Amino acid sequence: MHTLKLKKRKKRKSIGRGGKKGTYSGRGNKGQKARSGVSIDPLFEGGRSSLVDRLKKIRGFKSIKAKNLIVDVIELDQKFKDSDLVSRETLIKKSFFDKMETQGRKIKILGNSPVKIKLKISRDILISAAARKAIETAGGEIQEVPEKIK
Repeated sequence: MHTLKLKKRKKRKSIGRGGKKGTYSGRGNKGQKARSGVSIDPLFEGGRSSLVDRLKKIRGFKSIKAKNLIVDVIELDQKFKDSDLVSRETLIKKSFFDKMETQGRKIKILGNSPVKIKLKISRDILISAAARKAIETAGGEIQEVPEKIK
């Protein structure tokens, strides 16, 4: 403890009234920023095109809502057997989609081509009116989503 030595502090250059008050007071020589009462817009860059102007202008609208994954009725007809259940899990097993791809996204069946086999469509899958008609005419069934009780 008795061997410790303090570093000598650098002598501060200031005048009698305290620091940063001498000559130009840290404002440089002349110019707009040296004057009193200056308030320059932080986005103003001296007349050149500002950062905002130079950035690429992206027009239009990009939705944050994830788009539905689409399955065609013809693909279901080819990869499923008679009276199979079509659900999120079975579509992943039959390699329509990756498991990561389906997270946070809905799956929708589209298409109006005729179906030859009876399919059971799970309630977690959306279906278009034309695809519904094609599956029901083939004798398939669609599990209905229960309506919310008010």
